[in-house]
Amino acid sequence: MQKTMKNVILLVEDNPDDAELIIRSLKKSGLVNEIFLAEDGEEALEFVFGQGRYAQKSYVEQIKLILLDLKLPKLNGLEVLEKIKTNPSTVKLPVVALTSSDEDPDINKAYELGVNSYIVKPVDFNDFVNTVHQVGLYWLLVNKTPER
Repeated sequence: MQKTMKNVILLVEDNPDDAELIIRSLKKSGLVNEIFLAEDGEEALEFVFGQGRYAQKSYVEQIKLILLDLKLPKLNGLEVLEKIKTNPSTVKLPVVALTSSDEDPDINKAYELGVNSYIVKPVDFNDFVNTVHQVGLYWLLVNKTPER
């Protein structure tokens, strides 16, 4: 039986340490959303569009926020972002780039492709935890998203 998920956060992150820290930070903030981890760009798109290993169900209606690393295997984050933002069924999904890249070409390209926010992962542990906490609070509790 397929588990029904509501208000899913899709975390697209290939670094297990960063993924664990992000998940713990979001859970510690008291956000009750379910978090799904995709470890590469291909898996993220399969999850969003109900393809491949997720062909039995599309989760697009349950996704509340996508936290997207840019430096990913298989398909990089900019490729994932482009596919999400050019598809009519997902164009309104909030996508936050949460990445270690502070390179101007990545920042510019992400905004050209429609990213909603671009955040460089802080190096300091406490700053990292606080940033993820603030991102979660803003995008899940403060921000109002349009109907899809």
